[in-house]
Amino acid sequence: MLEKTTRMNYLYDFYYSLLTPKQQSYMSLYYLDDYSLGEIAEEYDVSRQAVYDNIKRTEAMLEEYEEKLLLFQKFQERSNLLRHVKELLKEENPSKQAMLEMVTELEKLD
Repeated sequence: MLEKTTRMNYLYDFYYSLLTPKQQSYMSLYYLDDYSLGEIAEEYDVSRQAVYDNIKRTEAMLEEYEEKLLLFQKFQERSNLLRHVKELLKEENPSKQAMLEMVTELEKLD
């Protein structure tokens, strides 16, 4: 569950501007502020089922956006490459070839 929450938080960060204000609000309350479905339903004077359905549809939309745009995947790849670059730079004699290969991989992500 924590892994899903973390993923949804990242997807929300990348794609929130593509969501309606209601979707933004429900997702923010549910994933960022840790509100329960009941608390969100009470806040918006709707049924718990309506909140659940909206969140599930929004999650599916976020996954579709990621499938097409790959912003989160590229972010993860970029983060991994940068971590490897930092590790290489800590070595006494870092390999220039390895550094160039990583820079090339970073360039491919854009």
